[in-house]
Amino acid sequence: MRSFGKWLGRLLLALVLAAVVVGLWKREEITRLLAVNSLFSADKIVSNFSHMDAAFLTAPVPRGNGPTAPLDYGPETALPSEVDQWITDRTVTALVVLKNGDIVYENYFQGTGPDDLRISWSVAKSYLSALVGILLDEGKIASLDDPVTQYAPQLKGSAYDGATLRNVLHMSSGVTFDEDYLDKNSDINRMGRILALGGKMDDFAAGLTERYAAPGQQWQYVSIDTHVIGMVVRGATGRSIADLLSEKIIVPLGLERSPYYVTDGVGTAFVLGGLNLTTRDYARFAQMFAQGGEWQGQQIVPASWVAESTTASAPTAPGKIGYGYQWWIPQGAAPGEYMARGVYGQYLYIDTARNVVIATNAADRKFREPGVSQRNIDIFRLIAKNL
Repeated sequence: MRSFGKWLGRLLLALVLAAVVVGLWKREEITRLLAVNSLFSADKIVSNFSHMDAAFLTAPVPRGNGPTAPLDYGPETALPSEVDQWITDRTVTALVVLKNGDIVYENYFQGTGPDDLRISWSVAKSYLSALVGILLDEGKIASLDDPVTQYAPQLKGSAYDGATLRNVLHMSSGVTFDEDYLDKNSDINRMGRILALGGKMDDFAAGLTERYAAPGQQWQYVSIDTHVIGMVVRGATGRSIADLLSEKIIVPLGLERSPYYVTDGVGTAFVLGGLNLTTRDYARFAQMFAQGGEWQGQQIVPASWVAESTTASAPTAPGKIGYGYQWWIPQGAAPGEYMARGVYGQYLYIDTARNVVIATNAADRKFREPGVSQRNIDIFRLIAKNL
């Protein structure tokens, strides 16, 4: 009996030691997984959104060595009184408003500041769309109607086999993907765990096999479509998204700070929501679009792509919010009124006719409540109208 006790004790000790070794070996992955699980908690969400590099692997998007493009201050403007309550209700962390390219309002909240690199979430989708427009103009991508498998052969045999680049730009791939952020077992949250544990996003996309509709027939917001756009861009150029975005957009914009992407375990940029910039630098990108893709005398994004990508051309339901190529067009939008938006209250709002640009970050844990999205649009329109 005594020998059995010794054997059992040694076994338990071995198991404990093995657990310690595995824990040390996988310490980074475990730390990231724990960080992901608390990413949106009430006491951490504001700080987390300024420090995504503490929770995920990242890749720099160099701004280059050029001067910072001026973003001048115009006459300081008092915003309508309704904005103050909206800032509180929506846990806004930053609000930058441009009129005719000048800053007329800038403020930071919840302990954040102008140097914070804030997570874009789905605002990043519009950056990738701009990159597609540039590559089309350069001939690196032949046509929006090319099948995605032409550039990303790994997708052959997946649910994306038969979808075109236009389909995924429109979010009309027909691929089944559960985007419920409140369900821990949803596809979007499974994808987040793959990122945290150093998995491969390309494998995740290629592993999707179900469709709810044929490609091009029906619009449904499916964030993994944007990753497939990234696969197409990488396949067409043989380069990383971070390098391409840096060369084609970030360096010409003359940003204040170098952005970074959240990445998967092999360094692939999380293009559907992993870009991190300062709020003023978000505003620079939006102002460039408001100017038809031109910035400081240089045509960064083709004017034709700015117009085409921000037009409601996707097969959305009649009477609902419109969608272009990774840009949103509000219901009842005036010509040249469109926006990029991300979960938890990230927005770029552009009113071309009034030459108004609004960049805002938030940590709004109630962003999915009924009426919140429309209220945000109403506030943006109120600000633009009163400038």
